[in-house]
Amino acid sequence: MTEQYLPEIYSRFRDRFPELSKNLEALAQSANAGPLDERTSRLVKLGIAIGAMAEGAVRSNARRALQAGATPEELLHVVALTVTTRGFPAAVASYSWIEEVLASDNQPDR
Repeated sequence: MTEQYLPEIYSRFRDRFPELSKNLEALAQSANAGPLDERTSRLVKLGIAIGAMAEGAVRSNARRALQAGATPEELLHVVALTVTTRGFPAAVASYSWIEEVLASDNQPDR
């Protein structure tokens, strides 16, 4: 597996607000305590990010879902599922973001 990718702006934000970043990480850890495995959780979060049209979160959750064992086909299936809920334009935009993640060097070794 490759090293976790963090956008430069995210790293600078964490450096500028270390206490906030620490608390946010603790909140994320407590939210992850449940019956869903990491792969499933990341696919759910990917769908939520697409619904919110949050490009950074779509890219992050796509990368993290791959790291957790999801396949590219599963990521793209999540995109297809969003068409009837979020709409075609959102699905196409998220498809382009995920395609870029899949084409990047930042994905886990397969």
